Amino acid sequence: MSKKADSILWVDDEIDLLRPYIIFLEEKGYEVATANNGQDAIDMCAENDFDIVFLDENMPGLSGLETLNKIKQKRQNISVVMITKSEEENIMDMAIGNKITDYLIKPVNPNQILMTLKKHIHQKEIITEQTTVNYQAEFTKIGLQISESLSHQEWSDLYRKLVYWELTLDEAENQMQDLLFMQKTEANGVFTKYIKKNYPVWFEHPESRPMMSPDIFKKKIFPLIDAGEKVFFVVIDNFRLDQWWLIKELLNDYFTIEDDELYYSILPTATQYARNTIFSGLMPLQIEEMFPDLWIGEDEEESKNLNEEQLIQTQIERYRKKIDFSYHKINNTQVGEKLISQLSTLENKQLNVCVLNFVDMLSHARTESKMIRELANSESAYRSLTKSWFRHSSAFTLFKELAKRQFKVVITTDHGTIQVDKAIKIIGDKNTNVNLRYKVGKSLSYNPKEVFEMQHPEKFGLPSPNVSSTYIFATGNDFFAYPNNYNYYVNYYKNTFQHGGISMEEMLIPLIVMNPKDNH
Repeated sequence: MSKKADSILWVDDEIDLLRPYIIFLEEKGYEVATANNGQDAIDMCAENDFDIVFLDENMPGLSGLETLNKIKQKRQNISVVMITKSEEENIMDMAIGNKITDYLIKPVNPNQILMTLKKHIHQKEIITEQTTVNYQAEFTKIGLQISESLSHQEWSDLYRKLVYWELTLDEAENQMQDLLFMQKTEANGVFTKYIKKNYPVWFEHPESRPMMSPDIFKKKIFPLIDAGEKVFFVVIDNFRLDQWWLIKELLNDYFTIEDDELYYSILPTATQYARNTIFSGLMPLQIEEMFPDLWIGEDEEESKNLNEEQLIQTQIERYRKKIDFSYHKINNTQVGEKLISQLSTLENKQLNVCVLNFVDMLSHARTESKMIRELANSESAYRSLTKSWFRHSSAFTLFKELAKRQFKVVITTDHGTIQVDKAIKIIGDKNTNVNLRYKVGKSLSYNPKEVFEMQHPEKFGLPSPNVSSTYIFATGNDFFAYPNNYNYYVNYYKNTFQHGGISMEEMLIPLIVMNPKDNH
């Protein structure tokens, strides 16, 4: 039998009694082949590519379970629905262990069979069709919401909604993804206007601002410790909401979510600024003024995050807390495994802080490695690669061990990242920093309409390398490029993932509090 759409093999030693069912399915447009014993079914599956097999569990000769096992050896991914008179648990366990797709208990009726076919043959097209209908209904509502004057909380809610639809359309492989991309781009344009208008106000009137990077310890970590919790605080560098939602699927077996919110990263949305601000509870200018030995400037050669442990200590002391804490930075599997082996010695500490650098490393590797760029050639692929890494990483093992040891876990990041595709020209001197999404310097030349500029950095809590230093930030999907070797520069960095500027992806970032489940 040549392969046709929606082909069924029905295997039952009393197949003649099922003739009415077969006629019913044929009238619905299905092509049905039959077999009355296991060996014939095995041979037919070897020769034909059926969409689904209905397999009787109780047959003379080869049983349904034996037939199932041999069919799976020949066609591993074929859908097999077991039909049985028995509801005995051990039979169901054996069938599920052999990877049946579904099972039905006799007597079955035609509508049960039809629903099973829709579930396992037509599920993808049904989901795609329904997803299209649902998103079309939401499209206008989202468009109206974007055009409204939103509060900082409403922007968080809107971004959640856009990410939900991004993941939903992606999973359904829906052609509406291009429309969503346009809507998300529109939203980022309006979000930029919101930040340009409100970011200065947040520093003039701090009481009006949303939770931001310097508030994390004060508002989230310290209250948990004061309540007697032992906290494991995990900062995943360069981590976005969409990536969190995929990883959350893997953690759901081990933790319950107590709190899942978004906070606003400071500008620049770069590790040097945002993560040091989280750990110190101070804006970068305050760090430079209060702890000059702990702040490493743009023009210095050293790594910008060498003093994180000391910055945490300064914040604990400033709030007059007596907290015994540990600090760990995981850059590779070996370091992750070493931390896991040390967990028993950390259980009595009130606070353990861990920085996971893999997602940031992946983002940079995608820019520099042709192979990684091919593996993560789209937003969807980038998310998928992140999830695949996590599933097989020492980081996942760490979370599972934390659940076993009953740690309360707080997860966040310092900033997100965005895929850039539009270059805007800038001219700077040799001391200008290299980041593609923000620049700081004393002699920058740029189009003010294309950027968000801070001509007085001190008003925004930022240090000035020079008296006349200005910070400028790329917005939306833009990135900065110099006129020299412009075309090469643009082609090299276009469609890479960058951070430092203004977008929902970079600034609206996840903050999660999780409790271990009792069964772990």
